[in-house]
Amino acid sequence: MSHGVPPGETPPGESSTGTGAGPYRPLTRGWGMGPLVVICLLAFACALFFLAYAVFLDL
Repeated sequence: MSHGVPPGETPPGESSTGTGAGPYRPLTRGWGMGPLVVICLLAFACALFFLAYAVFLDL
């Protein structure tokens, strides 16, 4: 049989003595232009492929 434990009697889930992940440093750069161009070209190529496939099947 278990009894309820009054608040404040249980230890914390994790220690609170850590200092965190370090000082906040804002991002200075975002995505470069190269990866964005590659992703856009791949998306365009996929869309073109499915469009040609649909035309080939006469949908």
